[in-house]
Amino acid sequence: MEGYNYTLIGTLVAIAIYIWSILKVGAARGKSGVAAPATTGHPEFERTFRAQQNTLEQIVIFLPLVWVTAHLWGDTWGGVFAAFWCVGRVIYILSYIAAAEKRSIGFLISGLASFAALVAGFIGVVSAMI
Repeated sequence: MEGYNYTLIGTLVAIAIYIWSILKVGAARGKSGVAAPATTGHPEFERTFRAQQNTLEQIVIFLPLVWVTAHLWGDTWGGVFAAFWCVGRVIYILSYIAAAEKRSIGFLISGLASFAALVAGFIGVVSAMI
C-alpha cells in the first residue's frame, strides 16, 4: 500500500507493543505463580496485567483515529501520532509495572496523541464539509 508507509509502520509497531505486553503478562504469571484464569494475586502481576489491559483499551481508540488522521491529513501526520502513541505506551507499560504511581507520563503522552488525532479528524472532516 503506497502512500501510507509511516502510518502502516506505526500501526504494526503499536500491535507489536500490545503483543509484547501480552508476553509480559505471561512472564509475570510464571514469575509470581498466578495461574490462569486468576487476575489477582501478586502485586507485580496485577500491575503488569493492568498495563496490558489498559493498552488494549487504548489501542481500540487509537488505531481508527490514526488512520482517520492519515486519510485526512496525510501519512506523515498519521506516522507522527503513531510514533508518539507508541513511545507513550512503552513508557506507560514499563512505568506501571515498576510502580503504578509512575504510569502518568506514559499515559499522558499516548493519551495526548489519541486526543490530537481526534481533534485533527474533526477539523479535517469539518474543513472538507465547508
